[in-house]
Amino acid sequence: MNSSVFFGLATIAYIFAMILYISYLAFKKNAVGMVATTVTIAGFVSQTCAILLRWAEFKDIGGMGWLRAVPLTNLYESLIFFVWCLILAYLIIEFKYRNRSFGAFITPVAALALAFIDLSGMSKNIQPLVPALQSNWLLAHVMMSFISYALFAISFSTGLMYLIVRSEERTEGSYIFWTVTLGVFVITLAAMGIDYLTFKMAVKSQEEFIKGYLFRATFRSDSAVVSLVSFAAAAACIFLIWRFGGILKKVITSFNISAEALDDLTYRSIAIGFPIFTLGGLIFGAIWADQAWGKYWTWDPKETWSLITWFFYAFYLHSRLMRGWKGRKVAAVAVLGFVAVIFTYLGVNLLLSGLHSYGSQ
Repeated sequence: MNSSVFFGLATIAYIFAMILYISYLAFKKNAVGMVATTVTIAGFVSQTCAILLRWAEFKDIGGMGWLRAVPLTNLYESLIFFVWCLILAYLIIEFKYRNRSFGAFITPVAALALAFIDLSGMSKNIQPLVPALQSNWLLAHVMMSFISYALFAISFSTGLMYLIVRSEERTEGSYIFWTVTLGVFVITLAAMGIDYLTFKMAVKSQEEFIKGYLFRATFRSDSAVVSLVSFAAAAACIFLIWRFGGILKKVITSFNISAEALDDLTYRSIAIGFPIFTLGGLIFGAIWADQAWGKYWTWDPKETWSLITWFFYAFYLHSRLMRGWKGRKVAAVAVLGFVAVIFTYLGVNLLLSGLHSYGSQ
């Protein structure tokens, strides 16, 4: 059996786990929750086996040592590892806090990410890095970066949930902030799905899809009518979320998740992720850059946006620890910080050019 078989099993397991966790929340049956956790663990084990097998395949094809053959060289492999880190972080949270409610929010991300890989036709070929980038620093730099990304993803979800729980009136700044943020994420995913369904036959690569067809079926359509309708639908979506956001608050509070627990989880995720990102993402990345390109820092788009991301989370910790900020203020910073992470991870690779463009393969 090769790695693709185990990746397929993990995808199926996460999809079933998603259904089970949502059922657990709906019917409050402990037996359903236990099965959901078991299926999630089985999917995680399968994905772990898949990563190790692909690592061995990469080592054999590339003719490199284990440290240089880490399968984190393209968009497909990085998404796989991000999902693995996300599920690991979730399982730790579930066993520590003895609360399965978060599973209904985390497993859909994992299932949809793995399903998107198959549906989008993303290249799964093993492509060894160019000689200049074959370094032992690859393992430390890339792996630590994605571990921190997964922790920041946790802080994003818990920070957003905190804002939902603590917002009382529709006119409050925090209420408007989370409804607009959630609306933008929903609209973006929906628009990208429409783009893919519309242009999938014309697209030859994932990079071509992002650069040439992103929002072309909706907001950037050649038809002024389609574009106008798209913006009107987006505004309507945000309005509906704003109007009926109280329902979502009732749903979350029914999960027996306190605002204090959400605030604590947000802080702990960032407190652990920030030093990992600082060391692995910035410092180790700079050392590797010097070995590969002869300079520690070149203001490459990826480097610049990594620094912007670092400043977001540094501001979060400084505000909380030195200024005593808590609650909605820092929760909003955590949410905005992950927006920067998304652009650092995907936006730079797919929309901008630079020394890190190999990451979009």
